[in-house]
Amino acid sequence: MTAPSGRTGRPPLTEARKAEIRLEIARAAVELFVAQGVAATTGEQIGRAVGVSARTVWRYFPSKESCVRPLFSAGIDVIAARLREWRPGHPLPELFDPALATGLLAATGPDGATGSALVRLTRTEPGLRAIWLQTYDEAEPAFARALADRAGLPADDLRPMIQAAMLNAALRAAVERFAWSVSESVTDAGVGEAEVAETLRSALAIAAEGVS
Repeated sequence: MTAPSGRTGRPPLTEARKAEIRLEIARAAVELFVAQGVAATTGEQIGRAVGVSARTVWRYFPSKESCVRPLFSAGIDVIAARLREWRPGHPLPELFDPALATGLLAATGPDGATGSALVRLTRTEPGLRAIWLQTYDEAEPAFARALADRAGLPADDLRPMIQAAMLNAALRAAVERFAWSVSESVTDAGVGEAEVAETLRSALAIAAEGVS
């Protein structure tokens, strides 16, 4: 009997499963970067932590530093979603409550402490710094669209574009300030939530004042 023609084997991965694998690789990379540094971390180690080959890691990411990108992007998505829900007339600093503020850092790792450690690494690791800045650069149009929708303006209107640029810069500065100043020995999650929320609110209040 002649074997049926065509390819056989495992069915192709769904987009949802691919996204899950990317996230698993990202989290494993973060833990390794924080534990032993970027230079000491290899693609083989990242893959082994997830249960995949190094070849699979490189199929999803062009470099080990870029493995963290899904986590940075997740935090940006949280902000864009909140912007779309932000009701007119409410002060900008009220955009963030402690739970959401902590979520921005938690999105960059399995917990807020690891997320803070990853952000601190962007100060000394040029490859991670490039991914960090690129993520915020690409987030700005998403912020502008959310602000334009909220105000009933065209997406290319200058006002939401400038507001998005100010918001973007304020958020990045606040997250960096918190991550770089927080003590690595602090393990009280409640204290972390309050501190990062207050830092974000302060940054947004300054942005709301504009330049005078």
